[in-house]
Amino acid sequence: MKEPRTTNPELASLIRSMKKRNSENQARIWHDLAALLSRSRRRRPKVNVGQLDRFTRKGETIAIPGKVLGAGKIDHPITVSAIKFSQLAQMKILKAKGKCLTFSELMEKNPKGTGVKIIG
Repeated sequence: MKEPRTTNPELASLIRSMKKRNSENQARIWHDLAALLSRSRRRRPKVNVGQLDRFTRKGETIAIPGKVLGAGKIDHPITVSAIKFSQLAQMKILKAKGKCLTFSELMEKNPKGTGVKIIG
């Protein structure tokens, strides 16, 4: 298994656990997310709440291998997992009755990764 290129020890640990979860559960999504998280910080996506509103439907689970920013509005509840959330983005998602999760929480909640959509 190739070691992650990141110097952040928490992120490196997360990438390793995603790869392990992929091999345990045969869930390709964790492998894909680990690959996206291994990229440089500049190449990781930044997604606005307005984009989430436009590209999702009520009750969906979204994984973003980057940061969620607060521009725009959201009017339906979704579950979002990302590396980071801006304060405004987190507030808007929670106000719409959605959830903000870490990737570790998402892996525990949904080990097979079924129904998780990657945006970014």
